[in-house]
Amino acid sequence: MSTLSIRFPDDLEQRLDEEARRVHKGRSELVREAVQDYVSRREKEHFIQDMVDEMRECQGDATSPHESRELSDALPDDDLDTLIRTEGDAGVDPDQRWWR
Repeated sequence: MSTLSIRFPDDLEQRLDEEARRVHKGRSELVREAVQDYVSRREKEHFIQDMVDEMRECQGDATSPHESRELSDALPDDDLDTLIRTEGDAGVDPDQRWWR
């Protein structure tokens, strides 16, 4: 494990000390957890943004829906078809955009 030196404003250091005492952890452990949470969150945000960018690109491409259908048809049946049929039987339109 490497060492990193960080400068905190006095009030933030005091808050960190109070939290460390409250949860019975060391300051370094709390800072590691906070940085790990932050980096994980940012990685997810970047991943989502990349997916949004790709989707926007595909919207203007007339071949994208056809290629997507071919790819999904080539995938093994993982009970998704059964779920779609069951939802259809219950009156759920599989083409309806429920997420918007």
